[in-house]
Amino acid sequence: MSSRTLPLLFINLGGEMLYILDQRLRAQNIPADKAKKVMNDIITTMFNKKFLEELFKPQELYSKKALRTVFDRLAHASIMRLNQASMDKLYDLMTMAFKYQVLLCPRPKDILLVSFNHMDAIKEFVKDTPSILSQVDETYRQLLEMYTPLSNGEFQLIRQTLLIFFQDMHIRVSIFLKDKVQNSNGRFVLPTTGPVPHGTQVPGLIRMFSCTGEEVTRLQFINGGNYTTAFREGSFEIFGDRVTKLGTNMYSVSRPVETHMSGTSKNSAQHTKVNSAPNPLAKEELNLLAKLMGGLEFQKPGNSDSGFRVNLFATDEEEEEALITRPDELSYGVLNIQATKVNLSQLTLQCTKGFDFFSFSRHPNNNTSSKGDDLLAMMDGL
Repeated sequence: MSSRTLPLLFINLGGEMLYILDQRLRAQNIPADKAKKVMNDIITTMFNKKFLEELFKPQELYSKKALRTVFDRLAHASIMRLNQASMDKLYDLMTMAFKYQVLLCPRPKDILLVSFNHMDAIKEFVKDTPSILSQVDETYRQLLEMYTPLSNGEFQLIRQTLLIFFQDMHIRVSIFLKDKVQNSNGRFVLPTTGPVPHGTQVPGLIRMFSCTGEEVTRLQFINGGNYTTAFREGSFEIFGDRVTKLGTNMYSVSRPVETHMSGTSKNSAQHTKVNSAPNPLAKEELNLLAKLMGGLEFQKPGNSDSGFRVNLFATDEEEEEALITRPDELSYGVLNIQATKVNLSQLTLQCTKGFDFFSFSRHPNNNTSSKGDDLLAMMDGL
């Protein structure tokens, strides 16, 4: 498993989250000043210096539950609130969109170009706020420093790690279904047309060489697709044309987006139950989570009346129905974890003594909960 996958996973999922929230804020006619505050607050939190320091440390990829906790916290980093059904849908859309992008990358290295497309969009969201823009530029620098020296083999390992992370997720998304790039069982349809990866040739020719390196025979074969010569390579600099459209905003043309559990959800639920046994990495996951959460700094809204709720469904009734019908195995309870301003060496010691450091209290999700909650973490049975 690649130890350098987490930053790319976080940045790309974060970019998709911002695309979706921007679309929903517009669709619900949220006032421009409030919408801008939501985007600025979330991006400020995403690119917090201490948080990124922990994120960029080489480390193995941890569970979906721990990552979901981070994004639930991020989504509630401003005056906007989502109830559990909308948060579930938001996370489904984020993960399936990025899974599709990873599958479509012509080369493993192109995952970095997808990340830069997300970063370019994030810069556009905060282009009028220099202080936040400088945070994003610093992350660009860290990405370049960490990933541009990697070999093709290392990028292939990152891609495999991402696909392993997503392999059991088969949520159907209306945009993908309408565009016929996803089947009714939630699995994606990979194309056999289009440009081949940069640096390769269109398949269809076999050349054989003698021991002296002289070409002696050529054989033609039908490649089974309609491939074209590769486009020019995208820019791996802070500024430049990425060439690929993967990682750009697919919601720029407004159209409704729905998610549905696939026909294999029953099997997925059974799989989740099997995996719900005590995890030998639980202490490490909680330790990672506390480090990440400890790096997040939030400002409590001064006026609780200024908050508002965003619904990712067409109506409140649809949102309530989704909350009722969603399988229990795929929903998350809410845990409060006090994990800020903590000595990490003490944390590790406490974790090994049975997690006495953490204070867990399970309670139902509440739309009117305090906006100053330390952590709205949708985890289930760590």
